[in-house]
Amino acid sequence: MYHVDITNTGEYSFKVKSKDYEFLVDTKGKGITPPDALLASLGTCVGVYVRKYAEGAKLTLPEFNISVDADFSKETPVCFRKINVNVDLKGTQLDDRRIKAMHEFIKNCPVHNTIKNNPEVEINIK
Repeated sequence: MYHVDITNTGEYSFKVKSKDYEFLVDTKGKGITPPDALLASLGTCVGVYVRKYAEGAKLTLPEFNISVDADFSKETPVCFRKINVNVDLKGTQLDDRRIKAMHEFIKNCPVHNTIKNNPEVEINIK
């Protein structure tokens, strides 16, 4: 099971603890914002799957970059309606068959699947 603890540290600042790691989420510029954290989760999960694919296919992939872009909708409910994930293989050339196979493999990323499948979110207030 995955679990994170989040503590409000005043105003719009939150300390997020996961296992033995902590980071700051803050809407006032002192940490990553909640929407950016969501996009970072998707992008890094895709990155893990790019790396897994490269290793399984015995491809040399020394480094790569991922950028994730999205805009909030103007209508309610306010949310991301479209998220663009761009993977830059930094000059590593793959044929069309490998690109298609990598693309299909990447879509197995659990964060991508979670977003795609509209999970039920239950909020409890004590």
